[in-house]
Amino acid sequence: MTHEPFEKNSIILLIGILIMVSMGGLVQIAPLFWVDSTIEKVKGMRPYTPLEQAGRDIYIREGCYTCHSQMVRTLRDEVERYGHYSLAAESMYDHPFQWGSKRTGPDLARVGGKYSDQWQREHLINPRAVVPESIMPSYPWLATTKLDVSKAAGHLATLKITGVPYTEAMMAAAKADIEAQANPDAKGVKDLLARYPKAKVGNFDNDPATVTELDAMIAYLQVLGTLVDFASFDASGPNLR
Repeated sequence: MTHEPFEKNSIILLIGILIMVSMGGLVQIAPLFWVDSTIEKVKGMRPYTPLEQAGRDIYIREGCYTCHSQMVRTLRDEVERYGHYSLAAESMYDHPFQWGSKRTGPDLARVGGKYSDQWQREHLINPRAVVPESIMPSYPWLATTKLDVSKAAGHLATLKITGVPYTEAMMAAAKADIEAQANPDAKGVKDLLARYPKAKVGNFDNDPATVTELDAMIAYLQVLGTLVDFASFDASGPNLR
């Protein structure tokens, strides 16, 4: 069979194109119906604590994502500056995820633990106090706005519907976990760490009497990039759980 009919008849050509595109689409899409997830889980990953999740919501609300990405690409200059390239599994519980390459400020995928709580606190309240050349806006109201914890359990329940593995115990203890993570002297710290390994506990806003939005924001920033142990990470498979 020659290709002459396709060249002389646009209808036949169109039908041929549709058939080929459909076949290619089926080859790529159909296998996905037989797999539970396209993301390989890695050791260390867990859902955000209620306080970290609240901080993430504030991060999105304040538009931080418009200037900061959370995706270290495999380019040499990015790996040398920020650290190990980002894994899909690191964002598996993010709704929506914060990947991207448009940056006005630095990438934050590995910012957790890079700076102290005090540095983060001062930087959010007045960025130029610690980075004189910064063009980042100030967020002083975070330190004076009390965090609304009344809907914390409901928020986790909603995320569970999307596939985040929050348990009934996690949802029931959401409010207590928020208060425990923002106060190292709280009674529930041990239970919090049992539910959320590697959670950083601290008086993030330097005000132990009140849990503020600043507590939540700093708790979120301090967890970014800290859950996966890249010193022992092996992309060939042993890291998978």
